[in-house]
Amino acid sequence: MPLLFPSQDTLHDVFHPAVPFGRPKGLLQTQSSPPLKRQMPQARAELYTTWSAIDDAKSKANALSAEATKEFEKASAAAQAKVGGIELYSAKYYAACTFGGLLACGLTHTVVTPLDLVKCRRQVDPKLYTGNFQAWGKIARAEGFRGIYTGWSPTFVGYSAQGAFKYGGYEFFKKWYADLAGPEAAYKYKTGLYLAASASAEFIADVALCPFEAVKVRMQTTIPPFASGTLAGINAVTAKEGWGGLYKGLYPLWGRQIPYTMMKFASFETIVEMIYDRLPGQKSDYSKAAQTGVSFTGGYLAGILCAIVSHPADVMVSKLNANRQPGEAFGAAMGRIYKDIGFSGLWNGLPVRIVMIGTLTGLQWMIYDYFKIFMGLPTTGGAAPPPQKS
Repeated sequence: MPLLFPSQDTLHDVFHPAVPFGRPKGLLQTQSSPPLKRQMPQARAELYTTWSAIDDAKSKANALSAEATKEFEKASAAAQAKVGGIELYSAKYYAACTFGGLLACGLTHTVVTPLDLVKCRRQVDPKLYTGNFQAWGKIARAEGFRGIYTGWSPTFVGYSAQGAFKYGGYEFFKKWYADLAGPEAAYKYKTGLYLAASASAEFIADVALCPFEAVKVRMQTTIPPFASGTLAGINAVTAKEGWGGLYKGLYPLWGRQIPYTMMKFASFETIVEMIYDRLPGQKSDYSKAAQTGVSFTGGYLAGILCAIVSHPADVMVSKLNANRQPGEAFGAAMGRIYKDIGFSGLWNGLPVRIVMIGTLTGLQWMIYDYFKIFMGLPTTGGAAPPPQKS
């Protein structure tokens, strides 16, 4: 019985002829015939100049990054060869950590001087400015561009000294307390160890910072500034109040900085350890750039907590350095200032300080750990638990 519908070969011959007017039946393609290759149409380069420019920029950026990495490794190898290798917890190790802390704190605090200037002035007079940009514009019009960086010199000297004692002291006290407690107890109570080590280091660091902090705050909260620089400020204070005038803010400085540093180091160590715990692999599996990225992230998050914990004491330091009367007792001065500003006044300038301290702390940890990498040392945080006794 003949089929009512055309066959598959018939349909193929009608709609897909290989030659005009149909395909001869004997001209079927054999397996030995080479397959036809389709060539993709080439894009015209002149129609995609933006795309080409982006690719060129990416290529140049990758080349610069590779060259910078190569130069960094070369300089790092030269520095390590000159030092002669650094053994962990040796005198060279603590010296390297001290210098790394000096760089981390001195440079970062100096960079954010404009934020610190506005923060200090708003703490003393909340109605002086309505916002950061309005404040900087007003200062620049009245005092010039240099006015925005008022107080940079005592900031750089004071926080360089503080950073040296803080980071170097923290590494020393952390190892010392860990040795006293023993490996298992040190790991079990590691948060308490971080808190004790950072508090001990900051107690000493603030003694170095206090004179320069007093000059900085007075320069930033008097309009025009009462002194033109660090030495001029120290001479002006000591001539009027004696050397004790440089240390009248030491107690509130301890009250601000010790809780701040305890939160800064303990939360940083904890956050970094949590990050590495949640990442695949071990800390040593990640590149130097990745490890410093973790340091910045942990430092920024820790800085937010630091700003909140220490802000009331920071306001009180600014007020005491600006408004404490000669011979006035510390407790009486604090009571008078608190009566004037109230509880809400202790939180003036907090949003600015959160941005400033978060960025500051993140950059400090990144610079500090990058310097440790430069000297061939491991980055901070993410330590493995001690080996179990068999």
